[in-house]
Amino acid sequence: MPNDTPLLSLEGISKDFYGNSVLADVSFSVGKGQIVGLVGENGAGKTTLMRILFGMPVIAETGGFGGSIKLDGQEVFFKSPFDALDAGIGMVHQEFSLIPGFSTTENIALNREAMKANFACDIFGDRMSVLDRVTMRGRAEKAIKRLGVKLDPDMLVSEMPVGHKQFTEIAREINRENVKLLVLDEPTAVLTESEAEILLKSLRHLADQGISIIFISHRLHEVTTLADSIVVLRDGLVVKDTPAKGVSVRDIASWMVGRSVEAKRTDRSGRDIGDEILVFDKLWVDMPGETVKDVNLSVRKGEILGIGGLAGQGKLGIPNGVMGLYPAGGSVRFKGKDVPLNDPRRALELGMAFVSEDRRGVGLLLDEPLDWNIGFTAMQIRGDYLRSYLGGLVKLRDEEALKKLSQEYIELLSIKCTGAKQRAKELSGGNQQKICLAKAFALKPTLLFVSEPTRGIDVGAKELVLQSLRHYNRDFGTTIVMVSSELEELRSICDRVAIVDEGSIAGILLPDADISDFGLLMAGEARKEAADAKA
Repeated sequence: MPNDTPLLSLEGISKDFYGNSVLADVSFSVGKGQIVGLVGENGAGKTTLMRILFGMPVIAETGGFGGSIKLDGQEVFFKSPFDALDAGIGMVHQEFSLIPGFSTTENIALNREAMKANFACDIFGDRMSVLDRVTMRGRAEKAIKRLGVKLDPDMLVSEMPVGHKQFTEIAREINRENVKLLVLDEPTAVLTESEAEILLKSLRHLADQGISIIFISHRLHEVTTLADSIVVLRDGLVVKDTPAKGVSVRDIASWMVGRSVEAKRTDRSGRDIGDEILVFDKLWVDMPGETVKDVNLSVRKGEILGIGGLAGQGKLGIPNGVMGLYPAGGSVRFKGKDVPLNDPRRALELGMAFVSEDRRGVGLLLDEPLDWNIGFTAMQIRGDYLRSYLGGLVKLRDEEALKKLSQEYIELLSIKCTGAKQRAKELSGGNQQKICLAKAFALKPTLLFVSEPTRGIDVGAKELVLQSLRHYNRDFGTTIVMVSSELEELRSICDRVAIVDEGSIAGILLPDADISDFGLLMAGEARKEAADAKA
C-alpha cells in the first residue's frame, strides 16, 4: 500500500511548443509501491509529460515547462536524464536501446560496469583496469531474480526473442541501487499474450518490493488488470484520475476519446452513394513505423470513408502503399480494374490522388511559387496548364491558366498569401496544407486519399479544410478516403469509419456509434475477444 506522502507528485504541469499548448495544469501523484496506469490517445500529451519528468533536453530547448515535480515531498528539477537516473527514476522506452552484440549481463551493466585492477594499473594507472565479469554477472543475476523472470545472463541480445529483450531493458533499470520509480512506455506492444502476462506478473512483483511504476499502454485490459489507479489524459488535460478497482475497459475507452462532442452522421440527402469503387484484398505495405499486413476493405462510390487507429497500427501505410510511395503487395481494384502497385504515376493516371501527411517532404515544392505547386501534378499527369508549340514538340507552362487556377483555389480555400508567386515555404503550416489540397483538387480525381489533413493547423483552418472536402464530395461526387488521428473529425465528416489495429481492419462503425465502441477497437479489444472465442 502507498504511504501518505507520495513518492512522486506532478503539480500543475503545463507545456507548449511554439504557442501550441500540449499540457495544461496536469496534476497527479504516484504512491510508493503503486502502479499508475497512464492512458490516452496519441497526441494526448503522455510522451511530453514523461519527457518533462525524465529531464529530456528537448523540453529545455523549447522554453521549459510550468508547474513543479516533487520526489519524496521535495521539489526536484532535472536538467538531463542523468539527473533523473541519479534520483532513482528509470525509463524503458518503446524502442529497444540494447546493443545486439552484447550479452544480457553486458547490457544490464552498461555504463555501470564493475572494474578490477591488474599489474598494469601500477604502471599506467586506473585506465588499464579490466571488466570484473564475475561481479557484473552477479549483479545481473540479482536484477533478473528481482524481476522474477528467467533470462540467460550470457545470451547475446541478437539471439534473444523479443520478450527477453524487453525483460533485459527492465532488468537494466532495476539494476540501479537506488531505483524508486520505473516509467514503462508501451512495454507490451511487441510482446505476445503469454509474454505480456509474464511481464505484468513481474511488474506486480516489483511493486510489491516497493518500486513505483507508471505504466503507459494502449492495451486497456492490461491497465485494468495491473494498475492500482488510472490517469486518463485527453488533449493535454487530466480528464480522469481514479482508483482502478471497478473500472472497465469500456469506461477507459470512453474517457480517452471523450463524450464532449456529439458527432452526427453525415447527411446523405442529395448525395449519390453507389457501389464499390475501390477494393483492397490482403493489402500489405512495407512502410517504416507502420504495420500493414492484411487489409481487406471496400470503398463505395461517392462516400467519405474514414480510416482511424492508433499510431503505427497501419492507417498511414494504407494510402502510401496504394499510391506507390512504399513497397506494397496484395490486390487493389479501382473501378473494377487491377491497380498496379508500386507505380505512383499509374495510380494518378487511373484517377486517384493523394494528399500526404508529410506535406513538406512529399506534398510541396517548397522553393517554388504557389501557382506551380497547385498545377504541377496536373501538368505532369494530365498535360493541363501547358501550351504546345511547333506541333507539340515544345510545351511550356501556360502562365495565364496557372494564374487563374491558383487564384481560384486561393479564394476557395481562403489561403493567406501575398499572391500566386509567393513561395510555398513562406506560408504557415495551415496554408501549406491548403496548397496540398488545392494541388489534389486540380487533378479532378475520381477518388481522393487525404492523410492527416488537419494535423498541426489551427481550429479555423481545420474547419475550412473539412468544408472543402465536403464541398468536393457533395458537389463533384469525389469519393474520399480520409485518414486521421482525430477521431471526432472522422465522426463529423465520414459516412463510415474503419479502425485499423495491428495492420488489419479491426472493424467498421457508423459515425454515430457509441464512442466507447471506437475506443475498444482502437485498443485491440475486438481482436482479443475474437482470439479468446477461438480458444
